[in-house]
Amino acid sequence: MLEELSGRGFECEFVGHADAILERDFPSAVGDITRVLNSFDVPITEIVGSGGGETKGTQRMRKAFAVAGWTKKTYEIRKIINGVQRESISHEVDHVKAFEKGEIALEIEWNNKDPFFDRDLENFKRLHAEGAISVGVIVTRGTSLHASMEDFVLRFAAEQSIRSFADLERLKLDLTRPKRRSIEKQIGRRKDPATFEFAWGHNFVQNKYGEATTHWKKLMDRVRRGVGNPCPLLLVGLPASIVSFPTEGPDLVAAAIETATIENSDDTAK
Repeated sequence: MLEELSGRGFECEFVGHADAILERDFPSAVGDITRVLNSFDVPITEIVGSGGGETKGTQRMRKAFAVAGWTKKTYEIRKIINGVQRESISHEVDHVKAFEKGEIALEIEWNNKDPFFDRDLENFKRLHAEGAISVGVIVTRGTSLHASMEDFVLRFAAEQSIRSFADLERLKLDLTRPKRRSIEKQIGRRKDPATFEFAWGHNFVQNKYGEATTHWKKLMDRVRRGVGNPCPLLLVGLPASIVSFPTEGPDLVAAAIETATIENSDDTAK
């Protein structure tokens, strides 16, 4: 199961007999997940232009799941004693689909703060305990993608000849004053001064895709501690192979970055 994704470098981890449950009772759910993720790609211009927020590629993934019937749902759990409501708790899940044998809940964590994994897993645990869902699914940045992010950004900087603040402006990449000062400090130090492209690329990745964001290791650390147990889980890590690089000229690259920046300016980093 999910051999097609695994063959492309996706990390697929089953917890709590989720593989047996999905294979036996939810084969069409596995088919949906495979089709959507197989078509998922993220141009480096969207990663750079998004500023670390939700990329246009992630938005396309959400739309693809929605088209396949995986839509947002709010579960409300109420405790009533002798006709009096004592407690009411709601749980919102971004992607839920109902099948003949039950419901599957799915969350995409592209680049959020890593405590959001705790929220997702605890939501799944509660919903499973109440009989609302059969399996919880989390999709996040995989090991190879997280480890390659700085190399990807530095490759982009080299290919686009980013050697100054003027080059960033040419590509419609804006910087805050603190980020400018950080880059200036690194390139201006007496001992081992950094190149401009390295200082910019390193700062960008550390600020937006650092260790405290949602990625495979942070997710697995929680699962190994038992967070979300005993809800059956399917965990999927997106591989480095989903990132593509532009072949267009600098004007089209700048336009792609500007579009990504505008469309992501109000998004949460999820």
